[in-house]
Parts: sequence; C-alpha cells; structure tokens
Amino acid sequence: MQTELRVAAYAVCVRDGEMLLARWVTRDGRKLWTLPGGGLDHGELPVDAVVREVEEETGHTAEPVALLGIDSIRRPDRTTRLGRPLDWQGLRILYEARITGGELRPEQGGSTDLAAWHPLDSVPSLARVELVDIGLQLWRDRPPLGHSPLSDPTNG
Repeated sequence: MQTELRVAAYAVCVRDGEMLLARWVTRDGRKLWTLPGGGLDHGELPVDAVVREVEEETGHTAEPVALLGIDSIRRPDRTTRLGRPLDWQGLRILYEARITGGELRPEQGGSTDLAAWHPLDSVPSLARVELVDIGLQLWRDRPPLGHSPLSDPTNG
C-alpha cells in the first residue's frame, strides 16, 4: 500500500471575541469552515507557510505569536488518482497568530471561497472541520505537550 504524509501549518486568529475562518470547498462540493492555512511548499518553514497561507486565504497579514500544538490525522482508506490503496496522514502545525494588516477578502483560485470573522460563541453552530475545534481547544487550554484530546489520527 502506498503511503503519503502531508505537512501543513494553520493559524488560530482570535481578536475582539471573534475567530478568523476560511470556508473550504471539498471535492464533492460541500462547504466547511476551517482554520486559515495549508500545506508547506518544499523547503518552506512552517512559520513562513502559515503567514503565506493566511494572506492567500483571507487577505490579512499575520504574525505568529505562539506555537499551540501539532495535530495528526490519518485516513488509511483513501485511494490514489489511479485507484490504488493509499494510507494518508496529515501532520498539522497550529500557531496562534495576530492580524497585523491587510483587508479581508476571499482567496482567488484556491481551495477556499470565503473568509470571515465569526463570534466565538457562534463557531459551534457552523458547518466546520474538526480542526477548528482542535485549534480553539489548543488556544484556550495551552496544553504543555501541544496535544488536544480531540485529536484522533484515524478520524476524518
């Protein structure tokens, strides 16, 4: 079985009781809110990737201020484009970041179609990926090992 590891960096941006999220459009057309962020380019530092991704997906410039944790997700039942079995794992590095400038706008030609600030108390009612909850918990609890009990490498 083929294996694949994807490393990505995400930002938890909270200000004035609101959280910055990007709306991800899935392959099957569903729209789910997620943390701004994404995969590292080859040779790119995670801290640089999160700054680049926040700007690409939201229009904002961001400054990482703390490493919150590292999350892992595993999907052993995927297939490659050729239909071969694929055991996929995502390693997700989460930073707290503060917005330093830019103007809110949607991503152009990417995997997200909208960016918005959401009141923290409304986040649980949003259609969202589990990474949003993991990021919020890491931001609130600051666990010493940077691991959220919500993390389960086999959930999807």
